[in-house]
Amino acid sequence: MAKELLDKKDIERAITRMAHEIIERNKGIRDICLVGIQRGGVHLANRLSAKLKEIEGSDLPVGTLDISFYRDDLNVRKDQPVVRRTQVPCEINDQKVVLVDDVLFTGRSIRAAMDAVMDLGRPAAIQLAVLVDRGHRELPIKADFVGKNIPTSMNETVIVQLSEDEVEDRVVLE
Repeated sequence: MAKELLDKKDIERAITRMAHEIIERNKGIRDICLVGIQRGGVHLANRLSAKLKEIEGSDLPVGTLDISFYRDDLNVRKDQPVVRRTQVPCEINDQKVVLVDDVLFTGRSIRAAMDAVMDLGRPAAIQLAVLVDRGHRELPIKADFVGKNIPTSMNETVIVQLSEDEVEDRVVLE
């Protein structure tokens, strides 16, 4: 049975808080590029960009990153990865790249995303923003900006549902 952890308002508040933290940590939004990890991270990156524009009054470039071929489990997966679009609309050399994802779990997806970003150039820094950090890290990766820390067991699943996918905004635990 699914248990709702965050509703639409909770998600909006988390995004607003993360936007303010990004501004505070970086002393504004100059030289920052948001990069959403396909799929859920892309929607959240766009929402963060809109919130940052609302607060700071200027646009922020938003890119999309497909990490399918950077994953460390390619050789053990039964199904072939679905390749999605990677498009970063700015030069990332000497930029602060804020990777955005929906759920941080083992850290393996983020490691793959960092490898993909490094193949695109040499950023000044890579920061990480996630809506949900559920723990259970297998790699030494920590988010810089977290919407909500939600401790889970290994046999539970955190599902982020967003209106961009034609469902009601919410985070559930199964």
